[in-house]
Amino acid sequence: MKIELAVEALAALAQESRLSIFRLLVQAGKEGVAAGALGERLGIPAATLSFHLKTLTHAKLIKSRTEGRFVIYSANFAGMDKLIAYLTEHCCAGDATQCAPVKKC
Repeated sequence: MKIELAVEALAALAQESRLSIFRLLVQAGKEGVAAGALGERLGIPAATLSFHLKTLTHAKLIKSRTEGRFVIYSANFAGMDKLIAYLTEHCCAGDATQCAPVKKC
């Protein structure tokens, strides 16, 4: 991952609503959550939610798909893994026993 992409992803997550959206989508798994349900669950108005979803999508942290008349959002787990790998590259001076284990879903 290039540093510019890492900075964009971290900047997208550095806002309370976007971090909440991302965490909810990570918890939802690959099935994702409809945009309307996201707004309801988090108490975010539709226009504001749309802005935050656009930012997270542009940062490659989430993705969307259409099912009928619904837009379903889900975490981009590959993008998340790349960001985590970038952040932990060469962790603990190469001594992997010093690093916390990665929890697999």
